Amino acid sequence: MQVLMCVGLFLVGLVAIIKGADWMTDGAAAVAKRYGISTMVIGMTIVAIGSSAPEFVVSALAAFDGNTDMAIGNVVGSNIFNILVIMGATAFVSPVSSSKGNIRYDLPFVILSSLAILFAAFDGIFTPGAVDEISRSEGMLMLCLFAVYIGYTLTIAKKPASENDNAERKDNSSSEVKPLWKCALLIVVGLVLLLFGGDWLVEGASGIAIALGVSQSVVALTIVSIGTSAPELASSIMAARKGDTDMALGNVVGSVVFNVFFVLGVAAVINPLALGNISLLDIITLLLSSVFLWAFCKTHSSLGRGEGLVMIIVQVIYYALLIWQA
Repeated sequence: MQVLMCVGLFLVGLVAIIKGADWMTDGAAAVAKRYGISTMVIGMTIVAIGSSAPEFVVSALAAFDGNTDMAIGNVVGSNIFNILVIMGATAFVSPVSSSKGNIRYDLPFVILSSLAILFAAFDGIFTPGAVDEISRSEGMLMLCLFAVYIGYTLTIAKKPASENDNAERKDNSSSEVKPLWKCALLIVVGLVLLLFGGDWLVEGASGIAIALGVSQSVVALTIVSIGTSAPELASSIMAARKGDTDMALGNVVGSVVFNVFFVLGVAAVINPLALGNISLLDIITLLLSSVFLWAFCKTHSSLGRGEGLVMIIVQVIYYALLIWQA
């Protein structure tokens, strides 16, 4: 009975955070479109932050409760899922093209975020005697890097728009625009659902881990990370179906960077994050996934079905190793 109650609490929380993220993102994106911001920038900022709100709420609440395994595992597992499964599935729907700017500037931020976790979490490898945890000072450094990333995206937004962007803006201006009060209502209600849903999800996931006799890190790296990544999966696939692969790629890039530099940064400031059962294998898998994404895009300037299949297979192998270890 206790397990069923935990599962029910987890599912209710999951539905609440997905719906909350959806409404908050819709409201924020509607406001952004009023000012003619391009879909790539919207994907890297508004949509990415909105769809990553579940990860933020779950990791922040987990850190506040002292569940550091949950806080770190949620971010690491979500980022691996974002890169391998979401980009792989999106490539199956429509080839994801990448520009020179994506390869030179955007995707290196993804690799940098993975390296940041590696260096912050495993100081002992590089500095003998250091504690394997993400400290408050390292969390502050991550927040500074997030500020740099935001500054970079704002710089992109100020660049002159191409003819395609201008045409897109005309289409947006001619389409129905939500009134500001409705946008504000969507954002506020979405945030409320995120807060309550995140609390229920963390409590339910912790109960499931205890009942099954597995570590919270395994639950966070699998069940929780898949659940909190559902908004990114839905928004990226929908964008790809509409042929807007810029939005899909921007969403994943922005979400991965936001998860590490902001979500982990805030969580570490709240409470230093001891690794617990998060292993070097998990972080290395994230780093290699980031490098794979950059290499595939650099080699072919796009992600096709072949690359997408390889990425999904790597995710399956990683989950198999997690289950075997558990």
